[in-house]
Amino acid sequence: MPDITPFLWFDNQALEAANFYASIFPNSSVLGAAHYDDATSQASGQPEGSVMVVPFSLDGKDFLALNGGPMFKFTEAVSFMIHVKDQAELDYYWSRLTADGGEESMCGWLRDKYGLSWQVVPTHLGELMMDPVRGERVAAALMQMRKIDIAALENA
Repeated sequence: MPDITPFLWFDNQALEAANFYASIFPNSSVLGAAHYDDATSQASGQPEGSVMVVPFSLDGKDFLALNGGPMFKFTEAVSFMIHVKDQAELDYYWSRLTADGGEESMCGWLRDKYGLSWQVVPTHLGELMMDPVRGERVAAALMQMRKIDIAALENA
């Protein structure tokens, strides 16, 4: 399968967002930035010299961020799922991604301060939900949560 790179469209916060995400995830970095020159500035309407694209890596996975203007916004229709091993790791990502204006949603979903949606879930959530004996109870418990309480799901 060819490499697939998530491409994120920002109004003008691509570099700021890339730095924010790289500060949260281990083994992550911003790999540089390309700027709008005269030709690309005229074609896009973005200011000449401003940041155009920012390649960055989150724990070895490549991403590309674009400052493309206000035409497109993130929606919950696309999100990134973070699989965590325990409650401490879940709490870490949840608190960092909801900081400074992020918003909690339901069932382990949140929106960060840039409007990008994330799901922070235990690695064994699928297993718990597919359990033929308690799967329905797990799903019912999950539907009542914002940030996931792993112990409550395991005890459902």
